[in-house]
Amino acid sequence: MAEFNIDDIKNTVKRLEEYLLSCRNEKGVWDGRLSSSALSTAVASFGLWIYDKESNKKLVFEGLNWLKENLNKDGGFGDTTKSQSNLSTTLLCWSALSIVKDDKDFSDLIQKVESWLLTNLKSLEPKEISKAILNHYKSDKTFSVPILSMCAISGRLGCDGWKYVPQLPFQLAAFPDRFFKWFNLSVVSYAIPALISIGLVRQKNKPARNPLIRLLNQFIIPKVLKVLSEKQPDNGGFLEAAPLTGFVLMSLVKAGKSEIEVCSKAERFLQNSIRTDGSWPIDTSLTTWVTTLAVNSFSNEGFNKIDYSEKEKIKFWLMNQQHRNIHPFTKSDPGGWAWIDSQGGAPDGDDTSGALLALKRLQEKSKSNTKEATLGLNWLMSIQNSDGGIPTFCKGWGKLPFDASCPDITAHALRAFISWKDLVDSSCSVKIENSIKKALIYLKNTQRNDGSWLPLWFGNEEDKDHLNPVYGTSQVLLGLSKIDYMDFPDLDKMIKHGVSFLKNSQNKDGGWGGNKNISSSIEETSLAIRALLANGFTEIQTGANYLMQKFEDKDLTKISATPIGLYFASLWYYEDMYPIVFSLAALNDYLKTNIIESIDKYQSN
Repeated sequence: MAEFNIDDIKNTVKRLEEYLLSCRNEKGVWDGRLSSSALSTAVASFGLWIYDKESNKKLVFEGLNWLKENLNKDGGFGDTTKSQSNLSTTLLCWSALSIVKDDKDFSDLIQKVESWLLTNLKSLEPKEISKAILNHYKSDKTFSVPILSMCAISGRLGCDGWKYVPQLPFQLAAFPDRFFKWFNLSVVSYAIPALISIGLVRQKNKPARNPLIRLLNQFIIPKVLKVLSEKQPDNGGFLEAAPLTGFVLMSLVKAGKSEIEVCSKAERFLQNSIRTDGSWPIDTSLTTWVTTLAVNSFSNEGFNKIDYSEKEKIKFWLMNQQHRNIHPFTKSDPGGWAWIDSQGGAPDGDDTSGALLALKRLQEKSKSNTKEATLGLNWLMSIQNSDGGIPTFCKGWGKLPFDASCPDITAHALRAFISWKDLVDSSCSVKIENSIKKALIYLKNTQRNDGSWLPLWFGNEEDKDHLNPVYGTSQVLLGLSKIDYMDFPDLDKMIKHGVSFLKNSQNKDGGWGGNKNISSSIEETSLAIRALLANGFTEIQTGANYLMQKFEDKDLTKISATPIGLYFASLWYYEDMYPIVFSLAALNDYLKTNIIESIDKYQSN
């Protein structure tokens, strides 16, 4: 492997920083670009077709042709164009292709898809399809029931397909959100629109036998439709997500509710979010998230070169993205940030922590954003669970994985707490100290026997369980590196164990994948380097060399991202900006560490 010196790395950092600055939008912030999704494209196309096939025919066929052009070699579909084929996405694409089941231009495609399905299922009998999906997702109905519902709507489950689709308790949506944590729901907090719409379509096509329940439903349906309308943003996109919006649209149509405004708004969102190549991404963008990552990736030298007015523009943009009212979707209090600068985003723990860290860096010498920071810090503390961990959206649900506390988000919150603790008023500072102690206990309790921690919203397809302990451990170690050893007696042991896991997970090429013996990636290598450096392990020249090889003489616009992101319901995605911002932060940390070591050696001599 080629050896790169400090000057080489400085030159690469300069290139990366210049490129990153060139990627800003007209607002002076970063949109990034999410991967196109076969699943999103299938669901959006089918939803538009079911709602109004005549007016949406052009868009629908653009989507179907994109699917045709992006079939995997094995005949199946993955969540991204770089992802392995999987049953859920392939079933949804097969259902969407029912639109053209008699079109000879698509016959070869449909045959290949059905061959893949027959290789991965016992048969295409409705009972086998339903059994396979329900077994895969087990007790979590968040995604299994929408998949089976689309299969039923498309006719892929036969003439009596709804008997293979579980009934979701849509009636519970009539209760105030604060009661949901007691209901032991089989869907996660962010899936209430699916609970309502898919529950309605199932009961419409397979009514309850009990006449009292049917009578009760007549009374409740208007109430839950009102709840659904209140949760829909003005642009029509539930959580800015084409899959969720598409599922809601097709279900309402087949529930006999196509005339309500929710449907026309959902249609408009799907029409407006198609890409020029005919695909849909899983979400509009991660603008706020990518912007905070970008701000925190620059070196001090590079950051200081950015014009003051441009930094102020970013700062005030971020401050304006802070939610100042109770959120209509999650009912969370004011103070948090979402992943995107539009109404469809919901405030969450990870993006709030990222925004707080970015605002701290953008603060300069003034304290103009201390008020916003205090509000954000209090919001983070308000969602902290009784186990000490920070969840994604809501406190206390915790029944299903995507609602529970998670180590990576908790560690991110630690960094935010520590960065602001000495700048806010004393009452807030005291609360932060208590939250930090609780978070550390949670992280101690969730460290695995091999020293690793598992993230919630990131994984790796090559891992047999699709886990990504390298990402999780790296994020936790970054958070723990900011803690005073005297404040938590177990901290030293936790860090050493985590560092040992990362050291033992490094590949022979110098990089890291999501776990031991998993192919290296820019993203995972960058995070591991940062975590090791932050905790005093500086012998990572081979890791830096791995990153440098990926960028040396390369066109930065063509750097390949890895699908390590997990979206709602465990859908894989990649973000084009991740390899840029992650590697830039890592190389800057590496340079900073080497400069400090050089100064120490000089002074010791």
